[in-house]
Amino acid sequence: MHDSAETRSWTAVCALDDIVPDTGVCALVDDAQVAVFRVGERDLYAIANVDPGAGAAVLARGLVGSLGERIVVASPITKQHFDLRTGECLEAPQHSVRVWQASLRDDGQVLVGTVPR
Repeated sequence: MHDSAETRSWTAVCALDDIVPDTGVCALVDDAQVAVFRVGERDLYAIANVDPGAGAAVLARGLVGSLGERIVVASPITKQHFDLRTGECLEAPQHSVRVWQASLRDDGQVLVGTVPR
């Protein structure tokens, strides 16, 4: 099935103000732990919260930064970097994680698309 904005469902996870800029929070979306990151004032990203190298649900607590043009989070356990746009693990691509669409509603609620991309 082709995923489009029309077929995607959205889950409200929190208010934008609940996420400190350049940090993440964890949300449960369709029984999956999703790490939702606020970068700067309004940019939002959502990736799987489980670090595949460590097997622990910790990515929402990682350090957000950039490596070149990539916006990344560093796992607090393995220190591997995950691209917030693609989910790619830069040091070990076989450990890449799932990515979800994230959006901001006009009333300030952060939404995560329930159809992973």
